[in-house]
Amino acid sequence: MSESASPDTVSPGAKIVTRPLVGRVVSDKMNKTVTVLVERRVKHPLYKKYIRRSTRIHAHDEVNACNVGDAVSIVQCRPLSRTKAWRVQEIIARAK
Repeated sequence: MSESASPDTVSPGAKIVTRPLVGRVVSDKMNKTVTVLVERRVKHPLYKKYIRRSTRIHAHDEVNACNVGDAVSIVQCRPLSRTKAWRVQEIIARAK
């Protein structure tokens, strides 16, 4: 089978296939860490209505470049602390 160019990335040395998630920074009070709110839409199994679900993820920000309200792309990495296993890949849009 040939590999096609896809947005998925494979971590070296692991069998984890992950794709970047896009979210909004809701906290930047920690040193080199931001809290990112990632929202997704899921269909309710009984009522068939789409609902918004959200997850708060701690992500590593090496240069403390992110501010509250920024839209960022994050990718999974090795565990960096007890709650942090993601890192900021890029800042998509700055907050106004």
